[in-house]
Amino acid sequence: MNYADIVTELEELARQLNVNIRYEKGDFEGGYCILKEQKVVVINKRLLESRKASTLAVALADYGIETKFIKPKLRAFIEDEVAKLHKTEKMQ
Repeated sequence: MNYADIVTELEELARQLNVNIRYEKGDFEGGYCILKEQKVVVINKRLLESRKASTLAVALADYGIETKFIKPKLRAFIEDEVAKLHKTEKMQ
């Protein structure tokens, strides 16, 4: 599965969770937030597909996906991205 496919599957998961995704330009990577009671993930549209996938995976994990059925390969990708983030945070 390539990164474009992963992004597509993560976008579908977000739709199932009623989380809106916005691709915007700016000096940021992205993340999950609540804007006027609406769940939103904002992602820098200039990122490479691999970074979009990673940012979206971490944002959806922050939202909470424990009780949602997710394809095993996609769940593994999300868990790997979260683990990488935690490892990086510990090193700082």
